[in-house]
Amino acid sequence: MILPRVRAVVASVGPRRIAAMVLFGAFQLVFFGPLVNLVMLAFSDTYFFPAFLPPQWSLRWWGFVLSQGNLADSMVLSFLVATLTTVLAVVICVPAAYAFARLPFPLRKVFFFSFLLSNAFPKIGLYVSIGVVFYKLGLMGTLPGVLLVHLVNTMLYMTWIPAGAFRTVHREQEEAARDAGATGFQTFLHVSLPLALPGILVAAVFTFLSSLQEAQGTLLVGVPNVKTIPVVMYSVIFDYPATAGAVFSLILLIPTLIILLGARKAVGGNALAEGFKVS
Repeated sequence: MILPRVRAVVASVGPRRIAAMVLFGAFQLVFFGPLVNLVMLAFSDTYFFPAFLPPQWSLRWWGFVLSQGNLADSMVLSFLVATLTTVLAVVICVPAAYAFARLPFPLRKVFFFSFLLSNAFPKIGLYVSIGVVFYKLGLMGTLPGVLLVHLVNTMLYMTWIPAGAFRTVHREQEEAARDAGATGFQTFLHVSLPLALPGILVAAVFTFLSSLQEAQGTLLVGVPNVKTIPVVMYSVIFDYPATAGAVFSLILLIPTLIILLGARKAVGGNALAEGFKVS
């Protein structure tokens, strides 16, 4: 009785639609499965594989994490570092992005694609090399050293995405402003920049979130004086069960979701797509 009904459903819906639904379900499982597991870890007393659900729900590890004396300081420091990194990246990279999008100069494509180098290989090797240089310059364990490491990680976002946004600005609009008597800087400030602003905001959001969650570089360069939330989370994971680390992960996840939802509402989904055009 069951097999004929299954065949009837498949025939009515269509094999392609069934295959699409199966693939979509598999995607949802792969994407949301770890998040669901993270939430169950954070709100359980003990939780071990192969148990499907925690044997006992508890807020024990939330109390432990929130009782850490350095949690509030590390949270404030994390947002301070992320904010400073974003501001510096905007000031440094947005003019460079405009140059890549509008100004012809020798080896432009080589320099443009060089921003991929920081993401082309495991970052721990890059951090070790940076640490050697920073040690000689006296930047180890300092806030400026941590900011420089975060800038290296975020320059790709703040250069590629705004460059794509500037390319979507029609040259005719800039030329019309120049014909009306505007200088090059006035044209950039009043025409190019406002039109490319959604893409720049998208890049700024990604830069802020990337800096907020940066752990390895901060751990190598900033310790022992600069301890952000991810650094504190590392120490907790090493000394306590994974349930404590899951709580820290949710603490980082909550502001990330709020920022992304706010940016999507303020900027709009089309800006995300426009901002990622890099050619």
